[in-house]
Amino acid sequence: MSNTLPQERPPAFTYSQAASIGKVSGRELLADKLPLSQLAERYGTPLYVYSASAVRERYQQFDDAFAGCEHTICYSVKANSNLSVLRLLASLGAGFDIVSGGELERVVRASRKTAGKVVFSGVGKLADEIDLALTKGILLFNVESHSELQLLSARATHLRKKARFAIRVNPDVDAGTHPYISTGLHEHKFGVPMHDAPELYRQGAASRYLKAAGVSVHIGSQITDVAPFREAMQRVASLVRSLRNDGNDIRFVDAGGGLGISYGKDPRRIFTARVKSYAAAVTGPLRRLGVHVLLEPGRSIVGIAGALLTRVVYQKQNNGKQFLIVDAAMNDLMRPSLYGAHHEVVPVMLDSKDSRLSKFDVVGPVCESGDFFARNRELPSVEEGELLAILDAGAYGMSLASNYNTRPRAAEVLVDGSRHKLIRKRETIHDLLAPERV
Repeated sequence: MSNTLPQERPPAFTYSQAASIGKVSGRELLADKLPLSQLAERYGTPLYVYSASAVRERYQQFDDAFAGCEHTICYSVKANSNLSVLRLLASLGAGFDIVSGGELERVVRASRKTAGKVVFSGVGKLADEIDLALTKGILLFNVESHSELQLLSARATHLRKKARFAIRVNPDVDAGTHPYISTGLHEHKFGVPMHDAPELYRQGAASRYLKAAGVSVHIGSQITDVAPFREAMQRVASLVRSLRNDGNDIRFVDAGGGLGISYGKDPRRIFTARVKSYAAAVTGPLRRLGVHVLLEPGRSIVGIAGALLTRVVYQKQNNGKQFLIVDAAMNDLMRPSLYGAHHEVVPVMLDSKDSRLSKFDVVGPVCESGDFFARNRELPSVEEGELLAILDAGAYGMSLASNYNTRPRAAEVLVDGSRHKLIRKRETIHDLLAPERV
């Protein structure tokens, strides 16, 4: 078998020489400058660990790539909505993309000053959510239907608050991604057909409290080929010109998010090149329009910045099939179960003198055959009680977590260099049962 060393994720998760692993010298996985074993000892497992340095690096790469145009990076809150993560991003100058009133409450709690840099997306905005957004003075509503435009007008009129809006158009562009996270085709629930958009802008112009300010588009998530972005923006640019000819003062183009990350080898080098190509694909068609570009990255900022730390509870063999049963489960990280998603799994402690690999299924204790993190994965020797790190879990990990099988959700820790803080305490059974009545 191969003797390739486990993956690293600089600057967040890298191996460093450890003094000893029992009586054997080896290497230990760090989060920034802190050994993960120390965090596991203090906070227990399963445990989400996030790297502030990795978040800063990814945000800066986006900011640098779009330096040639006026832009705002509106971080997609649904990727990871922890208040401390949001506060960190706000301190870097980020705006936010929200899809619910609850997410807006999180943004305002994290940083009151950022409400004016919030865009509100989503196909099912409720009246109370719209009222909240109007009261907080958000930047832009991304409207997705005729009915929503009517409701936005009614609520803005009732509150006597001006509502800036963009119509989210569906450009009918195939992003070539997983069908569950593809959003840019006519068969999807998102947006309106581009040929219907001009009429909605005309209806918006008839409302005293509505202000047409932009055009919005989002074609999907985890897209690794920039060509679909270029094609979508070419169609949006044509629509902007047409709308301006009709008298609409279109100042913003919300290009959405969706830039994919590598869950495999060398994600740092791959992403550096990809974000530059992405910026060129988005801004090229808009170059002569003088618009302010809004971007909605989520996964591509926080994905590699997080790892799920878990402990091996049992080793098991079924007719030669080897399993590592860990204390994390699909309720903690459901991406492998939901999408068949790949996450690298690496040992926290690595014996430098033993490079032998064996094939394992890494599975959780939940009573579902779909409760797995890796199948037939080559891993170094790992004993019961040792720690594993599931990498690239910073996005859609904790935000999708549940209490299935009455399992309390994991704790979360934010590491910044040699410092760390608990940013979400571990749930208890008491927390789960408290809202229920017999």
